[in-house]
Amino acid sequence: MKLDVLKLDGGKAGSVDLNDDLFGLDPRADILHRVVRWQRAKAQAGTHSTLTRAEVSYSTKKIYRQKGTGGARHGSRKAPIFRKGGVVKGPLPRSHAHDLPKKVRALGLRHALSAKAKAGELVIVDTLAMAEAKTAILAKQAKELGWKRVLIIDGAAVDQGFALAARNIEGIDVLPTMGANVYDILKRDTLVITKAGLEALEARLK
Repeated sequence: MKLDVLKLDGGKAGSVDLNDDLFGLDPRADILHRVVRWQRAKAQAGTHSTLTRAEVSYSTKKIYRQKGTGGARHGSRKAPIFRKGGVVKGPLPRSHAHDLPKKVRALGLRHALSAKAKAGELVIVDTLAMAEAKTAILAKQAKELGWKRVLIIDGAAVDQGFALAARNIEGIDVLPTMGANVYDILKRDTLVITKAGLEALEARLK
């Protein structure tokens, strides 16, 4: 698969042959779903907590006599049926993370890249280096290129000038190659990869 390489100013900088093992697959929703679910579960805080009957703050004194009241027998205000009583089998702090084989994770990333390529939402740029790294200049270039919700993947390290210029622009996110992941790729309308990022991705997923 061949794709044109663009410059940040919109001009062309040749073309590049995309690896079919990364960009030529038929995207599988089940693989993508598994990887996204694994990512979101791992990111979940799991700090939800409730107080059990043993943990609520109340006196342990019997609230009224056992017999003769005409009501049900109770020994403590901590019982779950009372207001502010303990919670039965409520959520407690825990990790929501679950295991997913590395091969499935790598396959998910390949399918995410292929999904963007198949949908025509993949853009290859020559480099992120700017002669003058200013937010206003980059915002204008992004508008001219039609980038609204875009993820940009650079090589091993993101160009510092570009990262600073893009920091305050809504809708533009920049990641190094090792940060590339299925959830962030699928969440954006456009995926932009530099030539250095392309080489690094091929090395990572070979």
